[in-house]
Amino acid sequence: MASWSEFAADEPRLADEIRLLLQQYGPGFGYLATVRADGGPRVHPVSPVITDAGLYCFVIDSPKRRDLERDGRYALHSFPPEESDDEAYVAGRAVPVTDQATLARVAQLGRAARQVDWRLFEFTVDVAMLTRRDQSAQPGVGRPQVRVWLDPVAGGSTRRTVPAADGLRGRHGFDTRRSAA
Repeated sequence: MASWSEFAADEPRLADEIRLLLQQYGPGFGYLATVRADGGPRVHPVSPVITDAGLYCFVIDSPKRRDLERDGRYALHSFPPEESDDEAYVAGRAVPVTDQATLARVAQLGRAARQVDWRLFEFTVDVAMLTRRDQSAQPGVGRPQVRVWLDPVAGGSTRRTVPAADGLRGRHGFDTRRSAA
């Protein structure tokens, strides 16, 4: 499991583009997928907070918080932009933050109300993906360009990769692919 800062240090351009999609409307906005007790998926809108140190999310007492407390696996997907079908995806494990200095710093950045029953989670990064669609083609017809980063600790070093067309391929499995839509 890599922290957001480790991922961003390894692939700064990919991290910046994912951050831009997650923060395209100001504060972070995306959809969080968690694992229900019965193993099924659950999806929720959330406002992630991205700092140089990590990717965080405040979660109030709710089914999604109980999901993360029981089974920390998550997937976070960006909200679709108005002008394109571009998308960002990050998946890994959510870990409760207990360090008081981190809690205070991220609470101030995220404007978290003290009187609300929230818990702060840091999202580690096992997989990060960015999809850009060719804007010159007809909407919904363009060929997507997908870039993938896989953490080696999570098995990324064993994944088969396709050489990147633009020569960008990090040591952790960063990959650029062209596929039919």
